[in-house]
Amino acid sequence: MKNPIDNFWKLKFEAVKSALESNNFEVFIADSSEEASKIVLETILPAMDIKSVSWGGSMTFVGTGLYDHFKDQKGFKVLDTYDKSLSNDEKMQLRREALLTDLFITGTNAVTEDGCLVNLDMIGNRVGALTFGPKNVLVLTGRNKIVPDLESAMDRIKTYVAPANVMRLDMKTPCIKTGECSECKSIARICNTWTITQKSFPKKRVKIVLINEDLGL
Repeated sequence: MKNPIDNFWKLKFEAVKSALESNNFEVFIADSSEEASKIVLETILPAMDIKSVSWGGSMTFVGTGLYDHFKDQKGFKVLDTYDKSLSNDEKMQLRREALLTDLFITGTNAVTEDGCLVNLDMIGNRVGALTFGPKNVLVLTGRNKIVPDLESAMDRIKTYVAPANVMRLDMKTPCIKTGECSECKSIARICNTWTITQKSFPKKRVKIVLINEDLGL
């Protein structure tokens, strides 16, 4: 067989897309970050009446170049929670206001093969928006987030995603030194709120772009 790896991911993405769609998510497949950006800007966005947009922490969102596109837009209100010129209090206020936007953009910690999103948050703004508030939610995710089931998703998050994120953010928790979760009681603990999104409600409120690259953590 020619291109076995490409064929593997083609089949995997088709199966995961089908599972997600059976759970009422709207799903798109992109072969690259560049194609993902094109799908968002030329297909997803024009289909929505957007007057305001914001986002949660997502390396994938930044990696696709979409953050750079959205942050300077003049056609709608932009709540840029990444703005380093803002104080912590100002950023927190924007995160609250982001829950009432027309579009909230985020990544996900894991996607299960039976079509669920699994996430673990520190503050809860990302999972809060995913659960309720914004009219539309756009989830951008790389193929490295796909896991067999819920148990695998939670294991991936606790053994890899959380410790790696702590290191990326230079948080003062035990796992920054050990690389392993110790269920710490640190004030800087980022593992506070779990969400398992089994279905999108209303149907197609949550839109997912599956990207055929390893992106984010």
